Amino acid sequence: MAKKIEREDGLAGSIADSLNKKFKDFKVAYFLDGSEETPTDLGEWISTGSSILDLAISNRPNGGLPVGRITELTGLEASGKSLLAAHLLANTQKKDGLAVYIDTENAMNEEFARCIGIDVSKMLYIQLETVEDIFEVVENIITKVRESNKDRLVTIVVDSVAAATTKVEQSDDFDQTGWATQKAIILSKAMRKITQMIGRQRVCLVFTNQLRVKLGAMFGDPYTTSGGKAIGFHASCRLRLKAAGQIKVKQGGKDVVVGIKTKCVVVKNRMGPPLRTAEFNILFDSGIDDYGSWLQIMKDNKLVDQGGAWYTYTDTETGEIIKFMSKEFETKILSDPARKERLYNQISESMIMDYKTDAIGIDDIEIGDDDVPQG
Repeated sequence: MAKKIEREDGLAGSIADSLNKKFKDFKVAYFLDGSEETPTDLGEWISTGSSILDLAISNRPNGGLPVGRITELTGLEASGKSLLAAHLLANTQKKDGLAVYIDTENAMNEEFARCIGIDVSKMLYIQLETVEDIFEVVENIITKVRESNKDRLVTIVVDSVAAATTKVEQSDDFDQTGWATQKAIILSKAMRKITQMIGRQRVCLVFTNQLRVKLGAMFGDPYTTSGGKAIGFHASCRLRLKAAGQIKVKQGGKDVVVGIKTKCVVVKNRMGPPLRTAEFNILFDSGIDDYGSWLQIMKDNKLVDQGGAWYTYTDTETGEIIKFMSKEFETKILSDPARKERLYNQISESMIMDYKTDAIGIDDIEIGDDDVPQG
């Protein structure tokens, strides 16, 4: 039986108590004053592998993607969607969580997965073809894990929605008329159910989706995603990734591409301010280069002075002045753990937005006779 809630507002407390008695299987009525745990609490995060992107999403130190919510990673081909999802799985395993990878593209690279930190012997790899099977398996995984260990962290990556077909498409009497809307209808129905399951569990559900060009679009956003708008609607966070350039090094007198520069825009965010941008490097041999983006943030916020190829950093704690080149950033600046932590705190302070609690309300605005529209 739900515990009776004693509140200063007796009517609100009475309503909450009666609702929680009616729905015996789970609690539905809460007060958001911090006195009890609620589904809106965001107490756990999974790092994306880029601390700058973590700050842009969660708007707090040591954040990332929220547990108990749905995230959609979108982008054109070769923009880093699958790699970012793989980093989430690796960081889930670091928290002793279960990593589940549902592959519809037959694109998992086992060797590279090991390279970025995934223990493939403990990762559950599932290959599926249809949207119906994907959501049936997701629901089954959540149920099975909760029956055995209800407190265990689970991250499920579906890569990708665009490559998944429907059972109608695979049938012998498939008629192309209306096949796109059929997929959208299935997704819409499934997302309504799965969103409620995720919200009450220690589960992070991540979908990757491809951007498609809108034919004939002359204004607004020229891109759309496969499968309609259901995933984007139910997702608490939507990220759009874009390859922003190549990373080259000299090898044998020639320029060799060793990675890509990636720009990520938080197009939707229910955990912090949206439309923030994070830039980071992806190296082909090791994944996301976390510290490569720190230097750019330091330059943007004047935490370092630049003169040509040299940078000057003044340690706020010790007063030490350090000169270094970009390739020496990790060895000269981040090699000291205490200095690294101070620098991360400075970067966090420069990126975190404080919400205004003393904003002017409608009752504070005075309207004179001259402000009233005439006619």
